[in-house]
Amino acid sequence: MGCDMGRNPRHFLDRGGRYFARIVVPKELRPYLDNKTELRAPLGPDRRTALRHHPIAVAELMQKIAVAERALADAQGIAQVPGRYPLSDAQIAFRSYSARLVQDAGERQRLPGYASVSVDETYAAQLRAGMAGHASDAELEELVGHRIAHYRKIGNTIAVRGTPEWRSLAMALCVSEYEALSRVAERDEGDFAGIPAHPMIRDAEPEAEGPPPIPLRRLLHDYLGHLKVQRRSPATIKRWRGVLDDFVDDLGHDDARRVTRKDAIAWRDKLLTSRSAKTVSQTYLGALRAAFNWAVAEDRLDANPVEKVRQAVPKKTRSRQKGYTDEEARAILKFSRAHEPKVDMGIVREAPTTTLARRWGPLLAAHTGARITEIMQLRKSDLRQEDGSLVIRITPEAGTVKTGQYRDVPLHPQLIDLGFPAVVNAAPDGPLFYIGSPEKLSLQKAQHQGVRIAKWLKEAGLVPDGVQPNHAWRHRFKTVAREVGISDRIADAICGHAGRTAGDDYGDVTIKAKAVVLGKMPSYTVE
Repeated sequence: MGCDMGRNPRHFLDRGGRYFARIVVPKELRPYLDNKTELRAPLGPDRRTALRHHPIAVAELMQKIAVAERALADAQGIAQVPGRYPLSDAQIAFRSYSARLVQDAGERQRLPGYASVSVDETYAAQLRAGMAGHASDAELEELVGHRIAHYRKIGNTIAVRGTPEWRSLAMALCVSEYEALSRVAERDEGDFAGIPAHPMIRDAEPEAEGPPPIPLRRLLHDYLGHLKVQRRSPATIKRWRGVLDDFVDDLGHDDARRVTRKDAIAWRDKLLTSRSAKTVSQTYLGALRAAFNWAVAEDRLDANPVEKVRQAVPKKTRSRQKGYTDEEARAILKFSRAHEPKVDMGIVREAPTTTLARRWGPLLAAHTGARITEIMQLRKSDLRQEDGSLVIRITPEAGTVKTGQYRDVPLHPQLIDLGFPAVVNAAPDGPLFYIGSPEKLSLQKAQHQGVRIAKWLKEAGLVPDGVQPNHAWRHRFKTVAREVGISDRIADAICGHAGRTAGDDYGDVTIKAKAVVLGKMPSYTVE
C-alpha cells in the first residue's frame, strides 16, 4: 500500500522527529491495560521507514484494544455482539496481513534460525487455490477458518460458514495470507521494503473513523447517581436501577450510540408478556425515557431513541369511588380505635409500637392525607408547637417522602382531643410506630408496618373490593376538603402533592393557613 508523504495517516504521531503509532485507550478499557491513557509503538526517526512500518504497528495495538474489550465484556457479563465494529472483507484482509507481518517480525527477533526455514510450497499452493475459488468450504475452513472466527469474536463480521459472505471473506483471507507469505520470503532474503501486489491488500480502504462507543450501563448508572444527588428517594433509585439493568441485559450490547427505537419497542413487547401495560408504560418506559433525556441534556448523546416509544394503557372500569365513603371511614376508624392486643397464655405478644400503629395510623391518615409510610416513620421529635399549633413534620430524614421535601402539617383538633400529643410525649425517643431508636431508623420497618395495617383491615372485612386500604385515605381527604370549600392549593400542600400550575409555586402555604382549613375538616365518630 502506498504512503502519502505529505500528510500523517490516522494513529500516526510525530514527536520532534521521532515517530510513533498511537491509539487513545477508552476510559473504560484502561483498567485492563495497566491504566494507560494511550498505547504507543516506536517507529524510529526516519519518516519513510516509519510510514512503512506504521500499519503493522497499528494492527498490533488494535489487537491489544480488542483483548481489553473482551476482558471488559467478560467482567460485565455482556456478550460480545458480532458486527459491533463491522469491516469490509478487504479491511479485514489488510488487518490480517498486517498482523501476520507483526507475528513474523516477532519470530525473527525470538528465533535466530527462523529466516532459514523455507516457505511451505504446499501451503502456498493451497492458498492460491483458495484465492481463485477452487477450494471447497471444508478446505477454506482448514486454511483460514480460525481467522474468520477471530474477527467474528471481536465484532468485525457476522459471516457464518455456508453463506456467500463467509466464502467471500475466506477467499479474501487467503489473499491476505498469501501476500504475507510473499513478504516473509522477501524478508528471508533481507528485503524488508516489499509492498503487496494484490489490489485487495494494496488498495484497501482505511477503516472509517467513527465515534467511539459509549458504555450504556455506565451511562444509565451515572443517571442514577444524578437522581441520588437530586435527593430522589432510595426506593425509586433502587427500582429504576433494576429496570435499566434489565434493558441492558435484554439488549445484548453495551453501546449507547447503537440503541434504536426498535430496540426499545422489542423490549417493551417482551415486558408486556409478563407485566401490565400500566407498569410497562409508567415504570419501565418512563425510567428509560427519563435516563436518555438526561443523557441528551448532558450532551452525552445526540438524541433520545426512546422518546416516541409509548404503551397505551387501557382505562380501568371504575365501579365506585377511590376513597372511603363516610360509612366505611367511620367503621374502619371505630375498629382501629377500639383495638386491643390479644393476650396469649397471659402474655401480650404484640409490640407496643404495633398497637399504637393500629390505633392511630388510620386516624392520622384520615386527618392529614399523608401516605401511610410517611405516618409510620414519624418520630417523637417530629411533633412540636409552632405558630400556636401542634405540628407534625413529615420529612425524608425520618425515612422517605415521595417529593423529597419536608412538610409541616398541623394536628386536626380531634387528634388533640383524643390525646395523640400525650401519647407522643410518653413515648421514648425515636420512631413512634416501629421498634427502633433515634440512631436506628428503618424505612423498611415503616413500610412493613403500613403493609401490616392494610392486611389487618382487609382481614377484618372492612375494605371494599377495588379499594387500596391505606391510599384510600388520601383520596378521601381531598374529597372532603373540596366538600368544605378548601382550595386545592392548600389541600395539596397538606397532602404533599405537587402544584398543578406554575402559579402554585408563588407564595407559601403557611402553618397558620393549614391550621385554619384543617379546623374546617369534620371529625369522625370513633367511639
